[in-house]
Amino acid sequence: MDQQVIDKIKATLSEHKVLLFMKGTPDFPMCGFSAQSVAALRAVDAEFSHVNILEEPELREALKSYSSWPTYPQLYVNGELLGGCDITVEMFNNGELKQVIEQASAA
Repeated sequence: MDQQVIDKIKATLSEHKVLLFMKGTPDFPMCGFSAQSVAALRAVDAEFSHVNILEEPELREALKSYSSWPTYPQLYVNGELLGGCDITVEMFNNGELKQVIEQASAA
C-alpha cells in the first residue's frame, strides 16, 4: 500500500468530523447503498463531508486495506470507522446515529 495514499486518508479523516467515503456525491449517489447512507445522515441533520471514491481509484483500493472493510460506502466519525450502509441504516433506525452525530458535532 502506497504510504502517500495512506497519509492522504489519515489527513482527510483528521480534517472532517463526519466523513462518508461513497460512490458519487450526496446529490448524485452512484449506488443504492451510498444513497441510503446519505439519506440516513440527512434524516438526522448531519453535517458531513464526502469523498467520491470513483474519482480516486488508488484511494478506493487503499482504504479497503486501511479500514479492513471491503465495501463502500464507509462512514467515519471523528476518524473512526462506524461501518457501511447496513450499519449506518441500523444505527439510524435504533436512534444511535443521531446520538453519535450530535456527540461529534459537540466535540
